Amino acid sequence: MAALVEVSNPARMREKEEQLLAALARMGRVIVAFSGGTDSAYLAWAANRALGSGALAMTADSASLPESHKRDGEEFVRQFGIAHEYIQTHEFDNPAYSANNPDRCFHCKDELFTRLDEVAGERGIAHVIYGVNVDDLGDFRPGQGAAKLHGVKAPLVDAGLTKAEIRELSQRVGLTTWDRPASACLSSRIPYGTPVTIQNVKTVDRGEEAIRSLGFRQFRVRFHGDIVRIEVSPEELDRAMTLDMARQFTAIFKPLGFHYVTLDLEGYRQGSLNAVLQH
Repeated sequence: MAALVEVSNPARMREKEEQLLAALARMGRVIVAFSGGTDSAYLAWAANRALGSGALAMTADSASLPESHKRDGEEFVRQFGIAHEYIQTHEFDNPAYSANNPDRCFHCKDELFTRLDEVAGERGIAHVIYGVNVDDLGDFRPGQGAAKLHGVKAPLVDAGLTKAEIRELSQRVGLTTWDRPASACLSSRIPYGTPVTIQNVKTVDRGEEAIRSLGFRQFRVRFHGDIVRIEVSPEELDRAMTLDMARQFTAIFKPLGFHYVTLDLEGYRQGSLNAVLQH
């Protein structure tokens, strides 16, 4: 990502951060739902700054968690001294999740927040919090419904923080996640209506690990049965659209069981599989 352009009102942004830290301090003890992305990392850092040992970051140890997220998340909490644990979730055992209807994310987050609620109850922790921001409120995100159902708090929203502000604040305090590309769980690579299984998300993960090893930064592997559709950021498309890269993509994905290997000429765009919901 290029150098970040400062937000229009940096003083107001810093006021929002102070408001966030004060609100977290008042909570006493919290569990942060930690995926390792820009938002949850900044929230985990802020909770650790406000509460110290009163803040615990927890990550769902699930087949839908990319290996790269796991590595990056572990490095982040080590670097900043944040208490962190994994918790087992079992969303793949739920037929409503594996059916992969448009409400899939609700069932995933319902499972996650159920498990976090259990830990909070066992340890006497008053609040579970997660890293949704103001910009997320306008997106199609069924998981927000699960958060409301479980009473999970959204401190970044309460402080009025946007994605751009979170990135800039993260950069100012030296968080390595400030320019991390947006990313979702591996199940988001499977089109609605195609059952989500541990096998197909692991296939996607292996493919994405291989593309990452080629030096691409922003991309997705979309699973369409015996067809794989590779999305690469528009800035990296020129590099992807060569005969040599075509051979490398084919060498990666044919052994993973795909009969056809395709490159999406529109490039990467967030939530491309949601386009079917607009018709």
